[in-house]
This record gives sequence, structure tokens and C-alpha cells, in this order.
Amino acid sequence: METKMSGEKIYLGRQPILDNTSNIVGFEILVRSKDRGQTSIKDITQSSAGAIVNTLSDFGLGEVVGKRHKAFFNVNAEILMSDMIELLPKEQVVIELLESIDIESTLLQRCKSLKEMGFSLALCGSESISAPLPLLESIDIVKVNIEGASNGALTQALAPLRGLPLKLLAAKVEDIAQHEYTKKLGFDFFQGYYFAKPVILSGNRLNLENVVVMKLVNQMLRGDGLSEIEKTFRESPSLSYNLLTLVNSVSIGTREKINSVRHAIVLLGRDRLNRWAQVLMFSNGDKLEHRNPLLNTAVMRGRFMELLVESGAIGGDKPTADHAFMTGILSLIDSLMKKPMAEIVEQMGLADAVTAALLDREGDLGQILSLIEGLEKSDTAVVSALSQQCNIGMEQLYEAEQEATKWTKNLTDSF
Repeated sequence: METKMSGEKIYLGRQPILDNTSNIVGFEILVRSKDRGQTSIKDITQSSAGAIVNTLSDFGLGEVVGKRHKAFFNVNAEILMSDMIELLPKEQVVIELLESIDIESTLLQRCKSLKEMGFSLALCGSESISAPLPLLESIDIVKVNIEGASNGALTQALAPLRGLPLKLLAAKVEDIAQHEYTKKLGFDFFQGYYFAKPVILSGNRLNLENVVVMKLVNQMLRGDGLSEIEKTFRESPSLSYNLLTLVNSVSIGTREKINSVRHAIVLLGRDRLNRWAQVLMFSNGDKLEHRNPLLNTAVMRGRFMELLVESGAIGGDKPTADHAFMTGILSLIDSLMKKPMAEIVEQMGLADAVTAALLDREGDLGQILSLIEGLEKSDTAVVSALSQQCNIGMEQLYEAEQEATKWTKNLTDSF
């Protein structure tokens, strides 16, 4: 997703916001700049306006966040007081008031009016939340940046909010300890890099989405071609992982490195694949698993890496693009499986370049994977350094990110 504002291309990014059952409820909309090392336009008014206008008029809200999720827009006082806000579909947006906003009587009245119109408002804060009660009465969500905050400071910060009809959103959640503690404190929503690599599923068995398994079974029954079957595997990290494990378990291709999902399907053969798909269908039972947000992240990484290679990074040939997709789609498998990556990779017979990238972030693929991880964390120093090392321009990077986001959203909407 890209557009132009004042003659400059503007790129939109999304950061997921999850509830306490790890389901995605919305996305904060971010504006990225093509300037290396920056992730947003310095002028917050231009940035806020760009996010809103581009989402509504250039891409369409449904294209950016889908039909089931809400868009969270950061605004300053100038944007909040403008008529632009009232263009937003109130049932599908949350207006985030930045912490730097000066609270005065005109702004309080504006928030009250927007609340009466049916808009949802969020207030951004940090360890100390000193908003006056009249403002809090119009606020639906208080977003607390927990970065660097001690447990005691967080407990103290939340004390004035207890008893108010507010939802709490923990931002900058970086690890499992922070996630568990903020849940214990009563936070309702969560945002941060931890959710790009969470440990959510219990046990060591990777759950498969029933709808994907049924799709595969139907394809086998219809006699669909290899390309269509490959597409189904590419949509599901869990299905791809099970395929790669199966190929090695039945002693097929153990002397041959697996170069792509397509290669693994060919090695297994149609008859074995048909039997395996039916076994999966019956072993899953009738319960429909929720699609874990981590799977969406893995799928997006795979497509993101593939697009960067296809656009000219590290050679741009088809075998390297296949390796890139496999690297991205398997990059979070250790968190899903609760097993060391080395132990998982040993079972899969992957190409050496993929193995090096997954285990040590080494080689060209390892650098691109680290670049994407830096982008997910909004680590401008890492993004700047690695984009230069990989000879990837910022426009090239963001264009690939937008296309991968759109591709992943389309897959999500189909489940």
C-alpha cells in the first residue's frame, strides 16, 4: 500500500493489537517515510492526516484492516479539532489522543462531542497518567506505554483508573513476563514486539486450521494441479511444517536437501499426500482452531522475504525466492512448537542457506530476516544498517511490506 502526499510517496504500516485471548482486535496505523532510518514523518499533523486520508481515500479502510478489525489512529490537537475526524466510520476506528496533547476546555468539549457521536477514544500515557476526570469520562481505552516501567510503577499508575469504565491497553510489550504481568494487572488489550514472536500454543503439537486441511482434502479429491496444492501449503505455516517433517519421517528425500514447499510435495508424491491429508482431517476432530496471530506473522514474513528477493535483493532468482519464502514462514516455528530451533531444523532437511538463516541469522537470507524483524520492532538503527547491507532501498522495502500485508490480509479474510 502506497500513495503520494505533497509529491512524496507515503507508506502505511500496521501494528496488531490483541485481546487477552490473543485474538487480533485492531491495528494501529503507522506512516512510514522513505528516508532511511526513519519510520514516520516528523510533523505529527502531517503524519496523522496522511494516515487517515490515505487509509480512507487511497486504500480503503477494509483493505487496510479488514472487516472485523478496528483501525487505531494517532492524533494531535489540531487533527482532533478538525472536521477530518468526522469522516471516519465511527464503528470501525479508535481515535488515539497523543500524550503530548494539551488538555484544555475546548478539547474536553470536543472529546465529549465525539463520544456522543459514537466515536471510541483512546488516551496514550506512560507510567504516570494525570488526565483530568472530565476527559477520562469520554475515554474508552487508556493506552499505557510500559517500556522501562517497573511493576510497582505500573501498579501505581493504574490506581487512579480503577473503578472507571475503561479498557486498558499495554503498549511496548516485549516479552512473556511483561505479557503475563500486564494480564495480571487487568489490562484488556496488548501491543508490542512480543506478539510477533509469542509463546501462545500449549504443548509440542502444532495445531492446524481445520479449514486449511479441508481445503487440501478437497483439492486432492478434485485432482487439482501441483500449483494449486502448493498455494494451499504456502498459506499455512503449520501445514508446511507438518509436510516437511513427514517427508523426512517416511525416509523420502533424506539424502536430498529440500529447496521449496513444491519440492517437498513432489518428493512425497500424490498418493502419500492424499492419505496424509485424510489422516489430518480425522485427527483434528470437529473443533475449529482459532488462527493464531503468530501464523499470520509467519505467512507475512515468508511473502515479504520472497518479494524482496523477487525485486532484486540477493540475486532475485526463483530458487533463492523459494528459499526466502521458506525462511520467513518457518522463522517463528520454535515459538509455536516450544522447542529449540536447532532441534526442529534437524528434523526437516532444509537447504543450507535456509538453515543458516533460521539458526544464526547468517547469510543473505539471515540478513533479510533480521531486517524484517527490525522493521517489526520499529528499530530504525537496525533497519537503516541492514537495508544498506542488503542493498534494499527504503521504497523497495516498504512497497514489499505493503504488498505482503495485503496478501496476508486476503488470506486471513478467506479463513
